[in-house]
Amino acid sequence: MNFKPYPYQQRAIDHILKYPASALFLDMGLGKTVCTLTAIKELLDCFEVSKVLIIATKRVALSTWTDEAAKWEHLHDLRLSRVLGTERERRAALGRDADIYVINRENVVWLTEYLGSDWPFDMMVIDELSSFKSSSAKRFRALRRFRPRVHRVVGLTGTPASNGYMDLWAEMYLLDQGERLGKTITGYRSTYFRPGRQNGYVVYDWKLLPGADKVIQHKIGDICLSMSAEDYLELPELLVNDVRVPLPEKAMKAYKKMERDKVLEVLDQEISAFQAATLMGKLLQMANGAVYDDDGGVTELHKAKLDALGELLESAQGQPVLCFYSYKHDLERIRETFKSYEPRTLDSEKDIRDWNEGRIRLLLAHPASAGHGLNLQAGGHILVWFGLPWSLELYQQANARLHRQGQTERVIVHRILAEGTADDIVREKLERKGLTQDELLEKLKGRL
Repeated sequence: MNFKPYPYQQRAIDHILKYPASALFLDMGLGKTVCTLTAIKELLDCFEVSKVLIIATKRVALSTWTDEAAKWEHLHDLRLSRVLGTERERRAALGRDADIYVINRENVVWLTEYLGSDWPFDMMVIDELSSFKSSSAKRFRALRRFRPRVHRVVGLTGTPASNGYMDLWAEMYLLDQGERLGKTITGYRSTYFRPGRQNGYVVYDWKLLPGADKVIQHKIGDICLSMSAEDYLELPELLVNDVRVPLPEKAMKAYKKMERDKVLEVLDQEISAFQAATLMGKLLQMANGAVYDDDGGVTELHKAKLDALGELLESAQGQPVLCFYSYKHDLERIRETFKSYEPRTLDSEKDIRDWNEGRIRLLLAHPASAGHGLNLQAGGHILVWFGLPWSLELYQQANARLHRQGQTERVIVHRILAEGTADDIVREKLERKGLTQDELLEKLKGRL
């Protein structure tokens, strides 16, 4: 297939070529993969770079980059090697003579340890840059050590600040080595934030200083190009439908008791992030209908959400439905309840192909494993959230599996929410995170 870039795609290509450290904050469907590969080819052809490392999620590393290179005629002479599988297979892949080496982010630490001083890559592409937002994560520290050896870096993501501006420091450091936001996360915090809740010297959260967001936007604006799909693509309508479900009286009493007892445990002390996450996890499990006990067993509390899902499946009248679940017991209960729909999960390339060819009535997926890089828009237009995730990135990327270029139907997103539970807290939190990120992206948005 011949690639004729749209003006906005040419702008993205030129942006990569112009800046040795660059970021593309592009929505799904705008073609960031083909734009990046096109820029890589130009850099290889003019001997600006010689070996390129692409870091992506496992599923994207497995197929997306190689599929795009095979799809477009001008990219056919690019040689790609997928550094995946067992250690023996990964070593063999690194030993092949290629232009581009694609590895999943889980193996970044292994890669840096295996190569050591023999690091051969002079260009690096970090697909889903936001997965390197934690400055304390091993994979960030591993890449940070080798960053000075890389002449060109490209960061790709549609959600650069899914949890707020604190996420940006690590992401930007891997691009410019601290030139814009400082050399350390400590310096970044002290410059642009003030302590929020704290207990003595322990700070539990940080608040952005007034006007700091504008300063940050200005500092990173030169190397960051942001584009929204709604500005450049004619996408079908996205309809979000909140299905509010009252819990049975007995289940609601159990929920309230758990909520009351757990909060009372930490009432006399500052609640840590770990405690908050543990409490919220329990409450969200109970809202979904089952909860893990201390021994790892599962106790079912109600079927309210299962009943709501059944009504949604029935109203779909045989049309394919993609359902995102949160916990393993959600998956098991949905599978058991809706056997007649012959539910499938995304375990192989065949599952993706069967879905897109309309052979699956009910597809079950976890947003963490199916939230990036998969083209599922051909298989259906109805999506159900059995339980919402905390992560705005996962939420937006999961919705974009269906709401993307090539979708011909109005996309309907059903969110099953248990009334009076933590579901509402998560929904509100996602919306507040979205406002913060939308403001950042709007400021950085590249206009033709």
